[in-house]
Amino acid sequence: MKGAEALARAIRAGTDRQYTVPGFPVTELGTLTGAELVINEKTALEYALGDSLSGQRVAVIIKNVGVNACADPLAQASVQGIEKGIILVVGDDPEAKGSQTAQDSRYYGELAELPVIEPDDETCFTGVESALEASERFSRVAMLRLTHYLLDAEISGTPVPRHQGKGKLADKSWTMHGRVTAAEETYRTMFMWSEMSPLNQWKGGILGAGPAPGVSRLVTVNPVPERVASFPKVNEYGRSFVQDHRTHAPPAQQERPESLEERGFGRTFCAVCPYKPLLGILREKGMRLICDAGCSVFVMNPPYELGIASYGMGSSIAVAARSTHVALIGDYALLHSGLNALIDVYEKRLSLLCIVMSNHCAAMTGGQPVSNPARYIDWADPEICPAEDESRLRDIIRYPDGPLTVVVEAQCPKGAHHETVEY
Repeated sequence: MKGAEALARAIRAGTDRQYTVPGFPVTELGTLTGAELVINEKTALEYALGDSLSGQRVAVIIKNVGVNACADPLAQASVQGIEKGIILVVGDDPEAKGSQTAQDSRYYGELAELPVIEPDDETCFTGVESALEASERFSRVAMLRLTHYLLDAEISGTPVPRHQGKGKLADKSWTMHGRVTAAEETYRTMFMWSEMSPLNQWKGGILGAGPAPGVSRLVTVNPVPERVASFPKVNEYGRSFVQDHRTHAPPAQQERPESLEERGFGRTFCAVCPYKPLLGILREKGMRLICDAGCSVFVMNPPYELGIASYGMGSSIAVAARSTHVALIGDYALLHSGLNALIDVYEKRLSLLCIVMSNHCAAMTGGQPVSNPARYIDWADPEICPAEDESRLRDIIRYPDGPLTVVVEAQCPKGAHHETVEY
């Protein structure tokens, strides 16, 4: 069978849901897996993060330049963590046969500190499962890097058994510095995983990365195993990523992650925050939320502790649509990069309560003015309610059968500051 067919069989066997944004060279692969079409790559990865939180393994099939669109949640997930495995299946186009660039996606593996597997004709089935296992073991997205050389090649083999692993979210007792420290320490351990992986074959002679020719085979292309340094030349399709990283060392061992208690304080909403009635209603109803960047992230902290996770600017809508079904987002985050997800959610009639805190400013970065979001989402027929109208908020804040957007309007008091809570 062709590589595309073999990989599609492996992906279907190893995952519960698949998403795709078509593009050369992975358009056929997305079709063969029956993947759901999504409005853009960022939304697709955010859906996958929500599925992961709900206990499902997921594949997101995109081309190389699509990684640019989902880079924010991709990097955020390495710090925030995931639960069930997610593979980002990326089609690279080293010769720009069907692309405007020859972008090499392996560099995103280094940037976001991801396990990157580039299978050859003998490791299509084991490579997919190994990527999912690595995703769960290291609690981050794993990348499966493909080129047309493998997709068009003749492949043999059959799907392998699924491993029932599970990742974990970052400990809520850690500060953000602590979460980054923990993620960096996990990345350090990935170097040994790559070094010892049975996917690689060390026979001497010329080393080939992925489907590139060579007597020895390198499949775990990030982190680059230490023993690659013994090969003077590496054959690879694309830029000289492996060649240039032959002496790339793991980060130094990290200290114990800093906790809020050790630091001595945490942060929460302003003492005079006009959204406290809304927050009280959410707590009263026991709603579990996906938070966004901005003030909404404070819902993860005491005294509310309603937030499950946060994966960056504009991410809460799509993540929540596949997990908790409640997203809390600010007006700036919605306009910044949340609108595409909201469009896709409404087009697919997914069950989601999207709560927009519209305070007309970017409160976390200095109070810069923000346009009224209601003008941009009138097609969604949003409920618009003043933050002080507790009676109406209590009526409209509910789990809907389809999509429901509630814009809660307020003005942040001038001179107010986020409260510091001592531990």
